[in-house]
Amino acid sequence: MSIPPPDLSLIDTHCHLDVAAFDPDRAAVLMRARAAGVGAIVVPAIAAADWDRLLACCARYPDLYPALGLHPVALARHRDADLDLLEQRLAATDRARHLVAVGEIGLDFHPQVLQADSTPAAAAAARQRGLFVRQLAMAQAARLPVLLHVRKAHDEVIAALRRARFSAGGIVHAFNGSAGQAKHYLNLGFCLGFGGMLTFERSTRLRRLAATLPATALVLETDAPDLTVASHRYQRNSPEYLPEILAALAAVRGAAPASVAAQTSANARALLRLPGAGARAAAGDCWT
Repeated sequence: MSIPPPDLSLIDTHCHLDVAAFDPDRAAVLMRARAAGVGAIVVPAIAAADWDRLLACCARYPDLYPALGLHPVALARHRDADLDLLEQRLAATDRARHLVAVGEIGLDFHPQVLQADSTPAAAAAARQRGLFVRQLAMAQAARLPVLLHVRKAHDEVIAALRRARFSAGGIVHAFNGSAGQAKHYLNLGFCLGFGGMLTFERSTRLRRLAATLPATALVLETDAPDLTVASHRYQRNSPEYLPEILAALAAVRGAAPASVAAQTSANARALLRLPGAGARAAAGDCWT
C-alpha cells in the first residue's frame, strides 16, 4: 500500500486530540499531521468535565473544530445536570462560531460497557437511551449534525433517528454495521466514518463494504489515540496517520488517492459546514 504524498487537504472527522495522551507532544503531533496533508481535525467530546479543556485546545489551534456531547461509554461520568449544561452551551450566542456538531453521542450495548460499573445492564442501557434521545433533540433544535458512536445497536439508533425525525444529518463514527444498515443511515442524511480498521487485511467485511458505498457517503477519521492503523499496531494512534487510511480506502475502491481525498474532504466540509464547504453529491453518484 503506497502512502499518498503530503499535498492533500485531508479532514480527520474524529480525533480526541484534547485527551491526556497528547499532553506531552500535542503541538508536535499537529505539526506532523499538517505536514502529512491533514488540514482540519474535528475533536468530539467525551464528558462535560472535559468540555472547557477541549474548547481551549481548539481555540489554540485554528485547524481544530470542536463538538460537544456525552459519550455513551462514559456513562459513570455523566450527571443529569450535564444535559442542561449542554443545552445552554448549544444556545449560546457564539455557538455557531465554535461548534460543528453534537458528539460524541449514541448507544453502546457491548456487554463490557453495560457491565462497566455496579449499575445493572438493563439500567445502563436505559440511561444511555435517555441521554441519546435528549441529545438528539438538542442537536435538532440547534440544527447541528451529530457524531454517532454505535456498537451492537445500529438498528435501535436508526429507529431512534426516524422517531425523532432527525434531519440535521451527521457521521456514524467507525462504522461497522451491515450494508443494509449503511443504506438506512445514508437515507437519513449521514456519512460513514472509516478509520484504522480499514488498514488491516483481516477486516475483509469492512473492506468489502467500503468498496461498494457511494463516494458521497465516505469520510475519513482516526479516532486517535485509539483504533490505530496496522503499521502502528499497539501504539498510540495519531492524526498524522490519516494518509494511511486514505491509501487503504483508495486501494479497496480501485480509485486514485487524490480523488478519494477530494471527495471525502468535500463530504466532511458540507456536512459539518467547515470552511470551503460545497455540495457533497456528484453527478450520477447514488446507491440504490
